[in-house]
Amino acid sequence: MGNAALRDLAVIEAVPFDELSGAVVAIDAHNWLYRYLTTTVKWTASDVYTTADGTEVANLVGVVQGLPKFFENDITPVFVFDGVVTDLKEGEIDERRAAKERAAAKARAARDRGDGIEAARLEARTQRLTDAIQRTTRELLDLLDVPYVEAPAEGEAQAAHMAKSGDVDYAGTEDYDALLFGSPLTLRQLTSKGEPECMDLEATLAAHDLTYEQLVDVGILCGTDFNEGVHGMGPKTAVKAIREHGDLAGVLDARGAAIGSMDAVRELFLNPDVTDDYGFDAALSPDVEAAREYVADWGIPDAEVARGFERIEESVTQTGLDQWT
Repeated sequence: MGNAALRDLAVIEAVPFDELSGAVVAIDAHNWLYRYLTTTVKWTASDVYTTADGTEVANLVGVVQGLPKFFENDITPVFVFDGVVTDLKEGEIDERRAAKERAAAKARAARDRGDGIEAARLEARTQRLTDAIQRTTRELLDLLDVPYVEAPAEGEAQAAHMAKSGDVDYAGTEDYDALLFGSPLTLRQLTSKGEPECMDLEATLAAHDLTYEQLVDVGILCGTDFNEGVHGMGPKTAVKAIREHGDLAGVLDARGAAIGSMDAVRELFLNPDVTDDYGFDAALSPDVEAAREYVADWGIPDAEVARGFERIEESVTQTGLDQWT
């Protein structure tokens, strides 16, 4: 997801958690959740997160395991959920669906030959955010008093907008396209061990002597979730071409190339469908006991979430709710 080629251009630096204390971060919820979801599935037996009627709620384990990292470091997460998927992204979604189907077939073959570890690894690739996962995630966040925002379209674009507006301190996502959506500061590696890293838009523009609009053009030339790039056009070549010809149209004219829906893709990044109709309270008051009961009601064994809930309770006590502002 996102344009990984942008990592070669982005100015990214590790940032210690103590420098993030007190920060509010708009989290690309689907991106964050998917990463914990696949980890949960990969290392947990399916009966742990599957109800009697076959509903999979591995997300409940993932949320409880993932939230303590924010709480323990005095970071307030505001989760931003995707809205309507743009037609431009349908091709990318079809490719992901096909990849999941291939992984599922390989997982079944691994199970048949008795290779449980390989099967679990492959099954992790098949996970998708079902209606049940979407609903139960929101219900658990409500009980833990963690705010969330419903984006009209791309959650990443909404998170970037909130950061640009100054309503949050950072956007949080693994996707490099956050740069193209104009997020000033983006935290990555929030689901990984170790310190996160911060991707700086202004520093990136300065490092390559580009305007924001030109950086968007560079990304489109390399390829995004919404378009295929120009063959042979990597990030360094794209930067050089944009500098030489000024903008995307100039580069395409010079190369005799074309990008389908070019104007629509450019507009999607420069003027995405976002909303200012949101509000959240950064002072959190989680009802841990109610959340624990909710997860148990879904049949999740206490052993799978006990330590996560303990960490949440400990962090709330240590940090103090009056500091969550």
